[in-house]
Amino acid sequence: MAADETASDVTASADEIRGAARGSAPVALSVLDLVTVGSGRTATDALRTSVELARFTESRGFHRYWVAEHHSMPGVASSSPAVILAHLAAHTDRIRLGSGGVMLPNHAPLVIAEQFGTLEALAPHRVDLGLGRAPGTDGATAAALRRTATLHEGADDFPEQLAELTRFLDDDFPDGHRYGRIHAIPGPVQGTSPGGVQSSHRPPIWLLGSSGFSARLAGVLGLPFAFAHHFSAQNTVPALDLYRESFRPSEVLAEPYALIGVSVLAADDEREARRQVLATGLNMVRLRGGRPGLFPSPEEAEAHEFSALEREFVESWGANIIHGTADEVRSGLDDLHKRTGADELMLTSHAHRGELRLRSYELVADAYGLPTA
Repeated sequence: MAADETASDVTASADEIRGAARGSAPVALSVLDLVTVGSGRTATDALRTSVELARFTESRGFHRYWVAEHHSMPGVASSSPAVILAHLAAHTDRIRLGSGGVMLPNHAPLVIAEQFGTLEALAPHRVDLGLGRAPGTDGATAAALRRTATLHEGADDFPEQLAELTRFLDDDFPDGHRYGRIHAIPGPVQGTSPGGVQSSHRPPIWLLGSSGFSARLAGVLGLPFAFAHHFSAQNTVPALDLYRESFRPSEVLAEPYALIGVSVLAADDEREARRQVLATGLNMVRLRGGRPGLFPSPEEAEAHEFSALEREFVESWGANIIHGTADEVRSGLDDLHKRTGADELMLTSHAHRGELRLRSYELVADAYGLPTA
């Protein structure tokens, strides 16, 4: 590849990573979807909502739409991000689509390279590959996924797995490597084969985390970083500081770029927002107690007899959800951006009914005056 082509590819990659603020939003706004299944609803209902959300947020200028890998949770239908992203790619045209994330220790790197090479072929220059090192589930399910009783094996080997995945995506194992004659397809080898015209472009890699490990690794490797503020708020600023301090310019990024995941619930009135947050709290109480279920309705939450410890947990959890009217949510997001200096805010909204999630994003878009396509 010529030198000018290489520089062009690096610029294109950086442009795919950096989002632009729209309307009066302080930074680019994006979406994280767990494909929430409420009680009395089906996975089909939830997936239809995801399509509606992706199409709506695309029309209002949200930058990217990510799907998170979770397993063995009845209220979360996002166990197969690559399948869902392929479906969303067929129903959208511009919005970036990606994983927030794929849990690398759960999968062979070659399989991920093949899946995301396929997604790149379906939606060229629109796909992000966000990677995490947690299992996205409980220990027993992780063991079933990994076919091993050594649950920390994958997480401990994360840097090596990441390097292997990157080489499969770039098709650049060194001569003599045991995988040197193995190719992830669709992928770059199709462009270097006789008669090949396949682009060598592949999805940009993001590292995800809720602690310092991935923050430091992303910085050292010069990769973009996504932090899970929505369930590790106390670690957000330290992790972002560590990422920025550790950052080394790379072919991917000249300077750090970090987004944070934020729980948001905007409603037409404050009381309804509080009811939905209470339902979110009950959902987390059940999950933390080893009893995950379908996402409860506000009526279920209001009827639940919380213990003192559960009530304390719910209040603490709810404090990290930016909720209320559109103006209140906008103010909360603005304050969070000022405190963290995040380059992008990725919003995740949880509610019992899909139309309430859609309304939440609509209110946020209106509050910031995001354009209507």
